[in-house]
Amino acid sequence: MDNSQQSIRKVDVAVIGAGSAGLPAFRAARRHTENVVLIEGGIYGTTCARVGCMPSKLLIAAAEAAHSIETASKFGVYTSKPIINGHDVMRRVRSERDRFVGFVLESVENIDPKHHFRGHARFLDDHTIQAEDKIFEAKSVVIATGSSPKLMPMFDGLGERLVVNDDIFDWETLPESVAVFGPGVIGLELGQALHRLGVRIRIFGLSGSLKPLSDMGIRNYAENLFKAEFPLDTKAKILGLELENDQVKIRFVDCKNGEEKEEFFDFLLAATGRFPNVNDLGLENTKLELDSLGVPLFNSATMQCGNSSIFIAGDVNNDLPLLHEAADEGEIAGDNAGRFPDIKTGLRRSPVTVVFCDPQIAIVGDSWNELEGKENVVTGKVSFEGQGRSRIILKNKGLMHVYADRNSGLFLGSEFIGPHAEHLAHLMSWAHQQKMTIQQMLEMPFYHPVIEEGLRTALRDVKSKLF
Repeated sequence: MDNSQQSIRKVDVAVIGAGSAGLPAFRAARRHTENVVLIEGGIYGTTCARVGCMPSKLLIAAAEAAHSIETASKFGVYTSKPIINGHDVMRRVRSERDRFVGFVLESVENIDPKHHFRGHARFLDDHTIQAEDKIFEAKSVVIATGSSPKLMPMFDGLGERLVVNDDIFDWETLPESVAVFGPGVIGLELGQALHRLGVRIRIFGLSGSLKPLSDMGIRNYAENLFKAEFPLDTKAKILGLELENDQVKIRFVDCKNGEEKEEFFDFLLAATGRFPNVNDLGLENTKLELDSLGVPLFNSATMQCGNSSIFIAGDVNNDLPLLHEAADEGEIAGDNAGRFPDIKTGLRRSPVTVVFCDPQIAIVGDSWNELEGKENVVTGKVSFEGQGRSRIILKNKGLMHVYADRNSGLFLGSEFIGPHAEHLAHLMSWAHQQKMTIQQMLEMPFYHPVIEEGLRTALRDVKSKLF
């Protein structure tokens, strides 16, 4: 259809994407103007609520319940082996998932229809967006289109036996076996959960990494810990991958003995990363400078793309793919889009990442990858294997590294694996955001006996290495 024949609507701000970044961006922009439109071409519900954070934690919770029964005998408490009903497990996952999604849908439905439009958005130029039969001329734009699972060419031909995390949460029951490719956040969380729910799994990595860890001491400890529980090869040599008799046949070299091995799995779960949703956005029609993935270059403090009136927030910018970061970025992007050209620096919180495997993995502040090679960085350590409270509850597995500046004593960051890491990470991230020194952290209260005393031990260790 010729543009002259299409309906044209002029708006102050157009927000593309109604997810974890798009919705906060929309609300922030409306503080400045009522002439805002929210354009969504996909399914409402956010990645987190529908296929990410929330349903994965539901599956993990079921796995933890089963595992607690399996390990009860170590306390002298004896019970029969847990009976895992896959249908019931997945029924609760889907039911609670739908409840979380429902909250998001309700918030969208409460938006006045004049403020949102269903359709795939595509840039015609920096200020003109086409969505179905509508043309929007926008003074400012927020791109918040999220990301999608990244699939490797080696998975071609596997048909319906190839799944991503989006698919798992619609299963009606648990399968007998799953091969997981990608020992990152998604692969570790879902792989271990499926294993503890009685599914035969094997996790394959190709790069040798165990994301998101970059501290090799913590990474190696974690790898050995997980290898003791389930088959894991972070640098697998894959000899063949094909569909046979409606199963995935994988030929590989067994990392334990170097022998060639062949195994069949009901499904292959691709957890090999996510790709920003920038394809078919028409960004080539804008004046924006793009990186190698086609993502606009942007300022992380303002979310502004170059000097334009286009802003980018959430997973689509391929920076910090976490819900709380997406929400913060959406707030900043929407606020600046609404107030443009009066750009302001937004609140960026101290980085914190948690992987909900068992033991949990966490990174706070600067990772080792960001600190390695810098002068005056010292490391404090603690093992949770002998830590009092951890031994009491039989969660005494883990290793923590704490990084500090040798001269100032400033707490720089930490990478660790350990019990209740999600809670330790929050304490440490608050300290990092407050720019506390190691001494100031040690002056905070530590109750007894608690796992946090392990953190205190690491802080004391790093303090002994300061000037």
